[in-house]
This record gives sequence, C-alpha cells and structure tokens, in this order.
Amino acid sequence: MTPAADPTQAPFARRVPCVLTIAGSDSGGGAGIQADLKTFAAHGVHGLSAIAALTAQHTRGVTAVEVPPVGFLRAQVDACFDDFAIGAVKIGMLASAEVIEAVADAILAWRPACVVLDPVMVATSGARLLAGDALDALRGRLLPLATLLTPNIPEAALLLGHDIRDAADADAALAELRALGTGAILLKGGHLHEGAQVIDRFLDATGPSRFAQPRMALEGHGTGCTLSSAIAANVCRGRDLRDACEDAIGYVRRALQQGTRPGRGDVVVLDHFGAGVDP
Repeated sequence: MTPAADPTQAPFARRVPCVLTIAGSDSGGGAGIQADLKTFAAHGVHGLSAIAALTAQHTRGVTAVEVPPVGFLRAQVDACFDDFAIGAVKIGMLASAEVIEAVADAILAWRPACVVLDPVMVATSGARLLAGDALDALRGRLLPLATLLTPNIPEAALLLGHDIRDAADADAALAELRALGTGAILLKGGHLHEGAQVIDRFLDATGPSRFAQPRMALEGHGTGCTLSSAIAANVCRGRDLRDACEDAIGYVRRALQQGTRPGRGDVVVLDHFGAGVDP
C-alpha cells in the first residue's frame, strides 16, 4: 500500500504572493508593522517585515521612539529579498534622514516592481514621527522611487510647503505632488471638510479619479497604515493600481465599521478579519 502524500512537503505546499513592509512597530498593535501584517494576512498574501523604528505607543499616544541601527535595517530588507519573490513593498514610518537614505539605497539595489509609500509624519494623537531634517531626504530620495504616494492632507502640505485648505487646493496638490517624481498619488481626504463625504483623490499618468464615501463619526487608529498595506496586497493579487486603491478604501471602511476600542483611548482599532476582502 502506497503511503499517503504529506501535504506539508513540497511540491504540495502552495506558493503565495509576498509583500514587504518597511515601517515602524506599534506596541499597541493598532498601526504600523502590526496593522500591515494583519492586512496582508486578511488579503491572503504572505507578509514580510523590516522594522525601521520602535515606538512605545498605545491608543492615547506615542511615549517614546527608538530607531535601530540602519545597518540592521538593511540586513532585514536584504534577507527578505534574498529568499522571497516580493511583489510589492509598502514603506511607512521612517524616523530620520539616515533611515530614509538607507531604505532608498535598498530599493535602488533590489528594484521591486511596486513601491507604496505612506509618508508617515504625524501620529493620530498629533505626535511628530519624522525628524525635521528628514523631509528633504524624503522628497529627494524616496518620492522618485515610489509607484504610489499616499499622503493625508497635513502630510501633503508638509511635502509641498503650503497649506491645503479646500477642494480646489487638494485638486491642485495632486499635480504638484506628482511633479516631485512619484508615479501616482492617492491624496486622502479625511482631514478636508467637504460636506458629509470623504473624498480621496487619485492621479496617475492616465488622469484623475475620485473615491467618495460617507464620513464616519469616529476617529480610527492605523487607517493610513492599513490603506497603504491593502493597496500593496491588492497589487500583488493582480489588481491594477487604480482598482487596488478603490478596493483598499472599501476594505478600510469595512474594517472601521467592525472596529473595536481595545484600549482606554477613544480611537477605534480596525477589525482586519471582520472586514472581508473583495475576491
């Protein structure tokens, strides 16, 4: 009698798409690397991580930030690319110019097909997460390497050096941001008051799109991290960039609707596995 095949052994184990997050760790589990990995798992892709910063953080704020040596960060990135077929990279919190330079060098060395850059500068609590001298490095080194840039309104204003006060400013900011060298922009509209809707604006070489949804009466924690990670995961699942953005926006909304308040703060932490993922 022939023994049954062991499904845990190759070639029976299936291959899955891999996505790498290069970002900061959130000890409270709601944002950063932790949110990224939950998002990847919910989308059925294999999540890899290179930790660029450590935060002491909970639902009420950030109390401390520690930045590991950049040599160790590069070792994490190289180890991931050396072994895995990485379909997309999501970049989140990078706390200093030195870290930004190291990540840019790694991206240039490995040349991933898709880079989703979430320019994390300010936490939900208002804490500044990016050193002042790092802004020029972000503009000059990383933006030109990004397939997609996903700033919110305050982050876009910092990148451009001027306020974005209304819908007309936001429309103009899309072209200004893309002129910095990024392939495409998704400008998140949560901080802009446009009636009862939140309008996220997208622009690539083929033209603009808008994604509108009803404004929710709550404050979410980790929404930006989750959105950019969901976009990267969707690209790995075969979506084109515009559809990947639209699918990710819907995923974040559903995750917020199912969200919880696990800490003492008022912010809502997303339910990644209750949200469901579009097939």
